[in-house]
Amino acid sequence: MRAETETLVDEIRQALSLLRRHLDWDAAQKRLGYLNSRAEDPSLWDDPAEAQKLMRERQTLDDNIASINRIQQTLDDSIELIEMGEMEGDGDIVREAEKAIADLQGEIDKRRIETLLSAETDQSDAFLEIHAGAGGTESQDWANMLLRMYTRWAEKRGYKVEVQDISYGDEAGIKGATLLIKGEKANGWLKTESGVHRLVRISPYDSNARRHTSFSSVGVYPVIDDNIEIEIQDKDIRIDTFRSSGAGGQHVNTTDSAVRITHAPTGIVVTSSEKSQHQNRANAMKALRARLYDLEMKKREDAAMAEHDSKTDIGWGHQIRSYVLQPYQLVKDLRTGVESTNPSEVLDGSLDPFMEAALAGKVVGQVEDVE
Repeated sequence: MRAETETLVDEIRQALSLLRRHLDWDAAQKRLGYLNSRAEDPSLWDDPAEAQKLMRERQTLDDNIASINRIQQTLDDSIELIEMGEMEGDGDIVREAEKAIADLQGEIDKRRIETLLSAETDQSDAFLEIHAGAGGTESQDWANMLLRMYTRWAEKRGYKVEVQDISYGDEAGIKGATLLIKGEKANGWLKTESGVHRLVRISPYDSNARRHTSFSSVGVYPVIDDNIEIEIQDKDIRIDTFRSSGAGGQHVNTTDSAVRITHAPTGIVVTSSEKSQHQNRANAMKALRARLYDLEMKKREDAAMAEHDSKTDIGWGHQIRSYVLQPYQLVKDLRTGVESTNPSEVLDGSLDPFMEAALAGKVVGQVEDVE
């Protein structure tokens, strides 16, 4: 076996060992056996919510174990083929087996990222909020571009996207929007996107064709399982109904069905503007619970990280990514240094490289911004 292939085999073996350790291999197999037996019990579906939760856990665990076993089997088979090919002097078999081992590296990298999505709410659906920054039409158009970008990203992954609320700009774009993105590990993937996104371009709204810089913020919050208790007292919230306004035509509701809930202790405001007032109230309460849960998790995280001097301030002034369309083409993540020279592709939803880098913990502090 060539030295290069031997090195790759060693790296894959080490990665498999780490993946098994992260999964707690023996305990995971026992847990899967228990979940399989529970899944065969008809009484499980007496509680549909609990049954669905168990089946999701079972599927995730089964996928993780099967993936590791498949990689290990492919590795063993390929090594055996290489040894056989070398003994028989069959170079085609050797090359084919070496290619199979090289292909395993990509699958290992993907599996490493998947194992990072193991936090309590990573499996959840996600609320994604977009807010235009100061700058009027220019920033509102940028917010609308972000809305399309995340919608396209979700659609490419087979996720379902529901618009919970949208406020249209006076001339173009949007002032803000809330999306509910439903799909396996939606929150786990999207959680790294919270922050301020910066656009640099020649403004289509400037008759002098000057370069403009616009900002919009993105916030991501998990949809909270009903089993997680979030205390919301009636005295702490104000519920308002109003007529949803928009760009005209089909965007305007003709009844006061939209609902806005304000949480006085935190100042959090959530809205939902679908057709049914009853459904809007339920959606808004669900969004409020998600925001309060996320706020509590961030408080705990901040407390745990307070002793570290490298902690950055996550807020309106904290830019996570720059999208430069003129005078050159470049998207750069300011946390990881990941770049793309194809902004059109990124704005069409190709965000996985940025998300994967952030999930992999490659954040080493703020990197130099692009001009």
